[in-house]
Amino acid sequence: MFTTPEQFSAAAKSNFEAQIATLNALTTRAFESVTKIVDLNLNAAKASFEETSAATKQLLAVKDPQEFFSLTTAHGQPSAEKALAYSRSLATIASSAQAEFTKAAEEQIAEGSRKVSEFIDAVTKNAPAGSEKAVAFIKTAVDNANAGYEQFSKSAKKASEVLQANVDTAVTQLAQNTTKATSRAKK
Repeated sequence: MFTTPEQFSAAAKSNFEAQIATLNALTTRAFESVTKIVDLNLNAAKASFEETSAATKQLLAVKDPQEFFSLTTAHGQPSAEKALAYSRSLATIASSAQAEFTKAAEEQIAEGSRKVSEFIDAVTKNAPAGSEKAVAFIKTAVDNANAGYEQFSKSAKKASEVLQANVDTAVTQLAQNTTKATSRAKK
């Protein structure tokens, strides 16, 4: 049977390895999300440049003011729709990344809690007689810490849901305002 220092060392090593694995996973996910955002921005910038160049050529070729205003209005609608599509894509990437971070954090907390409980159980089996109160105190402290982590996880998840709902509402309102503005411009 292991002695308490050996058990503690093994538990600490296992916990450290789990934290490093989680950090690696989160770093990979963050990098993937940033890559998606960079790709989205590059594609949006390229498309915007090409469209602006084509629109400028068309506007420079215009001979009368009526045609100029007609072309200007015609270019407004697709631009607004593309801005909305960009906003939705960006919100989807952010939401997905946040969900992955939350899941990883929940998994890490659950695994850490399980390992701490196993460690305490193993240590308490070797506890000297008369230390029952100290063991009960340690178990209560660990249970309280686990409850705190669980509450934090629930709060973080709720905050994420509220954030996602706010982003969805903002995108919807932007879409509605853009549609109204475009329809007014066409009149």
